[in-house]
Amino acid sequence: MMQDRDDGHLLDELASRLGIDSHYYDIFGTQHVVSQTTKQAILAAMGVQALTRDQLVRALTDHQEEARQQPCDPVAVYRLGEECNWLFRMPVEEGESRTISIEWSICDEAGAYLFSEKSSPNLDPADRYMCDGHPYWTFKLPVPRSLGIGYYDLAAIGRSTSHEICGSLRLIIVPTRCYNLPAPEAGRRLWGLSLQLYELQSSQNWGVGDFSDLLQWVDWAAKDLGADIIGLNPLHALKNTRPYHISPYSPDSRFSLNILYIDVQAIPEFLESTDAQQAVEDNEFRVCVEALRKSDRVEYEHVAAAKRKILELVFATFEARHFRPEGNGFVPCTQRGEAFERYLQDQGDGLESFALFQSLAETFAQQTPPLLVWQEWPEPYRYVGSPACAEFLVSHRYLIRFHQYLQWVAHQQLQRIYDRTRVLGMPIGLYHDLALGSDRGGSDAWIFQSVLALGADCGCPPDAFAPEGQNWGLPPINPHALRRTGYRMFIELLRSNLKHGGAIRLDHVMALFRLFWIPRGLPPSAGAYVQYPWEDLLGILALESVRHRAVIVGEDLGTVPDFVREKLGAAGILSYRVFYFERGHDGEWKPPDQYPQHALAVVATHDLPTLAGFWTGEDLAVRDRLGFYQDEEAYRQAREARHRDKAAVLRALQREGIWSSSKLEADVLSQPLSRKLTEAIHAFVARAPSSLMLVTLEDLIGDATQINLPGTLDSYPNWSHKAPLMLENVQRHDSAIRLTRMLRTIRP
Repeated sequence: MMQDRDDGHLLDELASRLGIDSHYYDIFGTQHVVSQTTKQAILAAMGVQALTRDQLVRALTDHQEEARQQPCDPVAVYRLGEECNWLFRMPVEEGESRTISIEWSICDEAGAYLFSEKSSPNLDPADRYMCDGHPYWTFKLPVPRSLGIGYYDLAAIGRSTSHEICGSLRLIIVPTRCYNLPAPEAGRRLWGLSLQLYELQSSQNWGVGDFSDLLQWVDWAAKDLGADIIGLNPLHALKNTRPYHISPYSPDSRFSLNILYIDVQAIPEFLESTDAQQAVEDNEFRVCVEALRKSDRVEYEHVAAAKRKILELVFATFEARHFRPEGNGFVPCTQRGEAFERYLQDQGDGLESFALFQSLAETFAQQTPPLLVWQEWPEPYRYVGSPACAEFLVSHRYLIRFHQYLQWVAHQQLQRIYDRTRVLGMPIGLYHDLALGSDRGGSDAWIFQSVLALGADCGCPPDAFAPEGQNWGLPPINPHALRRTGYRMFIELLRSNLKHGGAIRLDHVMALFRLFWIPRGLPPSAGAYVQYPWEDLLGILALESVRHRAVIVGEDLGTVPDFVREKLGAAGILSYRVFYFERGHDGEWKPPDQYPQHALAVVATHDLPTLAGFWTGEDLAVRDRLGFYQDEEAYRQAREARHRDKAAVLRALQREGIWSSSKLEADVLSQPLSRKLTEAIHAFVARAPSSLMLVTLEDLIGDATQINLPGTLDSYPNWSHKAPLMLENVQRHDSAIRLTRMLRTIRP
């Protein structure tokens, strides 16, 4: 009985029931016991108050009885072909058991009735229990085995002499595995190129790589090089302001695209707009764009301002030419206008809410003083469904349609590229990246604040790189709220990011199983792991993967429990293997044949030094300049460790018979990375049985600049580096041609 237990035991039980682990081990094997304060704070972030004994008792009682009083679970996920049952609960009075009947029906996603049935009287209960002083029975009813994969709505009515109970259940039938390429592609070892789209330089863009640059890149990679895949940074919507809002891994929204990538002059309405064309040809504007193009770094704010100016003129032309006034609104009068209206209908409330947020954010940012995050907005506007927001939707319809139009244009340009990869016969084509979370001040947090735990951040426990742990500043999803809402946020997130590509990488894929929560205001070491309904999430991921015919790659770096890797593999999710980390316990590099087959292999990632930077120690020098090392001795030890690592790389290459040189080893280790050695390291990785391999743009042309230096904000130009060569010159670069020719030989 609860009254016999002290508050500490009650808190421990409540935390355990809600999936909060009682302890964790860091990378050094040290056990950390989660404090009572942390448990209370994480529970509060979940919306559960547990500071007093009364609150603890009430929360435990609610947790126990809430589900038992509901006629149906909110959602049930079943594997295709499983024999499974759904549950119906209802109160039963004495003597009326023989009068109970249950009638239910199932509809598909389009609302069409597929199945209906009524039970016969004298149903035998699967369970009997008391809840809130009343007897309840649970009945177990079969799920029709004829249902294919998909989402279904089940509605049920339970009747007895004294009760009529209505319930509903979201039924999700999923495949056992994610999509896999069909033969013969499934038997090939595919390869491709990866890049940060913003880093592309060309003679046509406005200071940031855009979708037209990407289209040109795809044509070159597929037709001239024979590449199968083009890997991209997350293309999520950003605020595009320094220093906090340019990281693609901390976006404003993971559901929408960054409009910075739009090629304004490729929009059909630009060619119809005299005003827009004249504005672009204005001398002052041309000087501005040329300066942005020549800048060594991406000038996010200035590029955004230049594009916004012209996009407003383009949209004005779109509204004027493709719509006519009717009543209190406008109706399309051309095929282009009708296509936009269909897009709005298809995207529904999600796009409208995003556009509403962008419009509100612009409006409040122009006030004095400016209100820069939605938590500072006037109270009536802090919730998407408020009357004030509904009124704003009407009064600012033009501005909201403008933001919807920008997303439409961005999606059209990206879809054109994906369609092109199909025409070119690329087995995968575009390979996207899905960030772990989004900024707490962005539109996702505003729209989904009932599903996100805004009182916590996610991160990781102490490790060798961050002895105090890491706080990524992203609010985690509340797994209990996610399940209560039928996993709708997760489903829509996958659909939004799978529609324009043949593969996707899930950043920190372990979050499907557990995520490290850090209460706001506490250090990372005071965090705790929270468990997630991984079986359901893996099933939904497999369903959307199969529907979109998209391969799934899980970023499983760091300390990953064997259980997690086993379940990811069983679900058909490819592992993510980085050359720098593929080492044995003795520090030696693993031979290529020890890489797993179901994996994507890379040499480096955006958070690691490029191959040229690794070899020269450029990343170590940057860290030294920024004060990462305690003293000169620590920096010296880091350089010596790197020297040993480089020697180990040469030994690994020699064991494979890939590397031989007339130069003394000491000379090779002390000199910059040669073209021959670059090719040898990539040949080493290319020999792996892993089904996919990517080469970064930086390694392709020998660039030593690291994309992102973790642990820095404005002391290092993260996410701003431009490729040192114009796109046209990359395509003629001798090292790039030789390297890709070698890859094509090893991975034909």
